[in-house]
Amino acid sequence: MNRLFRALAGLALLLPVVLAPHAAAAQEVQRQRAPVIIANRTIIELRGPIAGYSAEERAKSSIERIKAALDADPKAEVSHAETEEGTRVRVGGRHAFIVTRIDIDPQAGETTQIVAREAIKRLEQAIAERREQKSLHYMATAAGLAAAATLLYGLLLWLIYRAARWAGVRVAAEAEQRARRLNVSGVNRLASRAVTVLAWLLGIALTTAWLAFVLERFPYTRAWGERLTFNLLDVTKQVLMAIIGAAPGLVVVAIIFVVTKAAIGIGRAFFDRVQAGQIEVKWLSGDTVGPTRRIFAFAAWLFALAMAYPYLPGASTDAFKGLSVLVGLMVSLGGASVIGQAFSGLILMYSRTFRRGDYVRIGDNEGTVTELGMFTTHLRTGLGEEITLSNSVVMATTTKNYSRAVPGTGFVVDTVVTIGYATPWRQVEAMLLEAARRTADVSPKPAPMVRQTALSDYYVEYRLVAYTPLERPVQRAEILHRLHANIQDVFNEYGVQIMSPHYVLDPKAPQVVPKDQWFAPPAQAPTDK
Repeated sequence: MNRLFRALAGLALLLPVVLAPHAAAAQEVQRQRAPVIIANRTIIELRGPIAGYSAEERAKSSIERIKAALDADPKAEVSHAETEEGTRVRVGGRHAFIVTRIDIDPQAGETTQIVAREAIKRLEQAIAERREQKSLHYMATAAGLAAAATLLYGLLLWLIYRAARWAGVRVAAEAEQRARRLNVSGVNRLASRAVTVLAWLLGIALTTAWLAFVLERFPYTRAWGERLTFNLLDVTKQVLMAIIGAAPGLVVVAIIFVVTKAAIGIGRAFFDRVQAGQIEVKWLSGDTVGPTRRIFAFAAWLFALAMAYPYLPGASTDAFKGLSVLVGLMVSLGGASVIGQAFSGLILMYSRTFRRGDYVRIGDNEGTVTELGMFTTHLRTGLGEEITLSNSVVMATTTKNYSRAVPGTGFVVDTVVTIGYATPWRQVEAMLLEAARRTADVSPKPAPMVRQTALSDYYVEYRLVAYTPLERPVQRAEILHRLHANIQDVFNEYGVQIMSPHYVLDPKAPQVVPKDQWFAPPAQAPTDK
């Protein structure tokens, strides 16, 4: 019993698989249809199968019978009669085809009589065109009209080309003259291209009209010309209706645009007054007014786009929605790093880590901040090099701001020397301070200071920290150059050896330069004291 049950269950599972191809084939058979074409015109689409005949067989036999009837009598009349099977259509008293219930769509309100009458109208037109096609006089007249239309088409096309060149020069000159009054550039090229686009549109419209006219002159191609004219008129109608339908929405979009522009203008005036010091806001400073203004404008336009989106033409179509999803996906996948850079830039701006004009050291890069942007930071070194750093790198790197050590203008200059343990540290500090006093542009207030920053294996590390009141941090490289030179001179005067680079054994004599050898050739001593 269990075996029988399992066998029946297996057959039940296999039954849909076995019957599926037959069901699909039956459905395909029901969808069979074939057109009856006479003189390049579709008279009717017959369906099948019926009485063992497929749709193609029905259409083929109908075409053969109609052509045979017209060959026997080119002026044969078309008639119809009702039968039990449907509505029968005759040509010259001969059976042509029959419209059955399978050939109609009852849900659309069609009947065999209605479909047969429409087919008879098309068949009568096809028969008339078939007679015209065999008329030598008619074909000669049609060819003459087509030739005349072609000549007229060529002449109009040449006139459009000449007029476009003439108008393009005149319009470009007029646009350039008006643009100079408004201090706007590139308007002449835009105006010339607009004239060119207009000429192309006129040429395409003229070509379509000429082609449709020529095709309609000949009986065999008349159907193509009619379809071309109908499609052109239909497209033109759809475009005009779309423009008319979109007009209210475009008006709303324009209003949103104007209101947003006015709001941004009010915000710009407010931020300008804050930057000028006319309005005091605790959470805004001169360094953050610029990025805050840009953020406000971006947020306003983003809000305006969200408000105007439903009123844009085609916003409710699936194509527009699909394109929006695609753009959003591309931005989300490819813009992660860009957004990270932008947020890093905003953090640097609002945290006020540094500002334009500050002399900073970011990792191994040192220079004056020339630009703090949304995505990158630009430094100008004392050697004239420009370094571009991404803001994410700046955020992940230790930053030293030499322009913030002392309130007011100026910046810090510092350097490190390593001296052996045999030299008294008090002497080293005194020599470093003496070198700082000899260096021009090093301010006595606040006074330079020396700190022992490390006790290494073979020497002591001393750091000299001084301050300069100069307002141009780019001069820091020059000040360090003079400070290093004075340090060497002072240490040479007192016979103290600087232990950089590293060493293992003490030399027999200190590695210093006697004063009488300071200006050994090709160096030249200064003429002034």
